[in-house]
Amino acid sequence: MAEQAASEASASGPASGTVLYDVTEGVGTITLNRPDAMNSLTVEMKEALRAAVDRAAADPAARAVVLTGAGRAFCAGQDLREHADNLSAGRGLDGTVRRHYNPVVLALAGMPKPVVAAVNGVAAGAGASLAFACDLIIASETSRFATAFTGIGLAPDSGMSWTLQRLVGRAKAAELLLLGEPLKAPAALELGLVNRVVPADELAPAAVELARRLAAGPTVAYGAVKAALDHAASSDLASALEKEAVLQDLCEKTADHRNATEAFLKKQQPSFEGR
Repeated sequence: MAEQAASEASASGPASGTVLYDVTEGVGTITLNRPDAMNSLTVEMKEALRAAVDRAAADPAARAVVLTGAGRAFCAGQDLREHADNLSAGRGLDGTVRRHYNPVVLALAGMPKPVVAAVNGVAAGAGASLAFACDLIIASETSRFATAFTGIGLAPDSGMSWTLQRLVGRAKAAELLLLGEPLKAPAALELGLVNRVVPADELAPAAVELARRLAAGPTVAYGAVKAALDHAASSDLASALEKEAVLQDLCEKTADHRNATEAFLKKQQPSFEGR
């Protein structure tokens, strides 16, 4: 127990001033921390976010991860002041899609442990994309989502063309992307864009409770679920079946599977260690 506490203490602390990282009871929490700017993303913040996501992925003390925002917004997307400066200087997008957004989204989606987005306010543009890249989304009843890209004459980025249509279907994704109209939390829940909507003052405890439940579960199997879904999304049935067989062979070798099978036969509750 002391060793676990020491591990968690050493893993906590800010990734930078703009992105915070903490581990408590098996849950790694990444907090976007520019509340005065609605957590809009500068280069510094994007680099800090990438570092925090990589840290969470590699951290054995974090068996599940929560991504959230400080203040009244989850993330308003790209910081447009910084973007306008790049345009004025002739730098255009300054390579940020490939250098920053794409690696962060791939790291979130590919993390071999569950990731919960706790959307506490506005999630717009790339900010919405970050939420959509997570495995589960809990939203405050006061939150809202906006694709935002066409409103400033841009195409979608940060994986939204891929994630959004898989969440709500192509027709609705096209509508949301083309028209860019904000979507309030209850409508997002009805569409299947989010998993749960809770009162604003219950968001943090609800997200932590869900993440702790996941952290106490068979995290190797959870990683296999993510891998199976990702593979099946772009493969035929035969390929999906083979991928499932490979992943089952992997999971069969874990202590979690063997211990849980024994517990089932003894009519006991299984205890998972993530290995």
